[in-house]
Amino acid sequence: MNIHEYQAKQVLKGFGAPVASGVAITSASEAEGAAKQLPGPLYVVKSQIHAGGRGKGKFKELGAEAKGGVRLAKSVEDVVANVKEMLGNTLVTAQTGEAGKQVNRLYIEDGADIDRELYLSILVDRSVGKVAFVVSTEGGMDIEKVAHDTPEKIVNVAIDPETGVTAADAGKLCDALKLDGAAREDGLALFPVLYKAFVEKDMSLLEVNPLIVMKDGRLRVLDAKVSFDGNALFRHDDMKALRDETEEDAKEIEASKWDLAYVALDGNIGCMVNGAGLAMATMDIIKLYGKEPANFCDVGGGASKEKVAAAFKIITADPRVQGILVNIFGGIMKCDVIAEGVVAAVKEVGLKVPLVVRLEGTNVELGKKILNESGLAITAADDLDDAAKKIVAAIK
Repeated sequence: MNIHEYQAKQVLKGFGAPVASGVAITSASEAEGAAKQLPGPLYVVKSQIHAGGRGKGKFKELGAEAKGGVRLAKSVEDVVANVKEMLGNTLVTAQTGEAGKQVNRLYIEDGADIDRELYLSILVDRSVGKVAFVVSTEGGMDIEKVAHDTPEKIVNVAIDPETGVTAADAGKLCDALKLDGAAREDGLALFPVLYKAFVEKDMSLLEVNPLIVMKDGRLRVLDAKVSFDGNALFRHDDMKALRDETEEDAKEIEASKWDLAYVALDGNIGCMVNGAGLAMATMDIIKLYGKEPANFCDVGGGASKEKVAAAFKIITADPRVQGILVNIFGGIMKCDVIAEGVVAAVKEVGLKVPLVVRLEGTNVELGKKILNESGLAITAADDLDDAAKKIVAAIK
């Protein structure tokens, strides 16, 4: 689960991280009052969407000359003017795709005198089985580009879970970021705070880009991106309350209610599979034969008839879907349960696009019998290759 920047900063502030004062708004009428709550005279108006690259993004409605989704303002009047121009419009960034995201809320924040911009993130490094800091002196930039062009400027520091961030760990991070004086003092205090927030709130990612050294020598978290481990949200009601469903795909929201692993994609062949590895292989073979998957959908190893029916309905609700491929290997999941779920869903929502089903494993013959006797226009496939060929041919 992702949250907005302003929410992430409030979470980090609660642990003691240094963040600027700011006010989140959802209507232009709130802009003047929000700005007047801040010291000024420098303000930053920030679009709040679940996507990166906001500063370099452009608003669809404002044409080629439009300024980005993060703007500097030098007066309250300037804040109000920017808010009116940004709120309700569609911001297109490198991460949103061409469709962009509508900006429904803005964050008006106190400005900062920046001396240096640094990069910091915390994530689970599976190569060492530990939580690790990733830091660089090249903050404010695309970290993937830094990793590609100048990998020596990125430093990883893995943290022993038994000790947490030690003085030696914090010192390594300060050295990597070239911090001295007051900034080093702040870093020695900040790094354990960020680690504590990451672990206690079951985050999967905490990214601060940039972490800035201000001209007075102090550190400040200038931007913050936080994602939580969805499997741990049951023990964090306070974090669940921060969820903004308007930033999520409606199909993914519905899928989460049924505990389905579903991710919407941009293709035209809907996929329903059991097992993440099989789902990835199914998407790959669809691409191999020249088409694109419309979704990743893993119904899991022990799905019920009702869960399968729900998955089928979610897939068919996507207007881009021109065909559906069901690919099930029955181990714990029985093929007859899948067949019953598919038949029930088709009878309820109808079948307006080609449907190819490949079943193999436990109760496969019974599953095929259920499909064959359903009276529905379902195409059977012998194996995955045959299934991919048939669904691609059907939508062509």
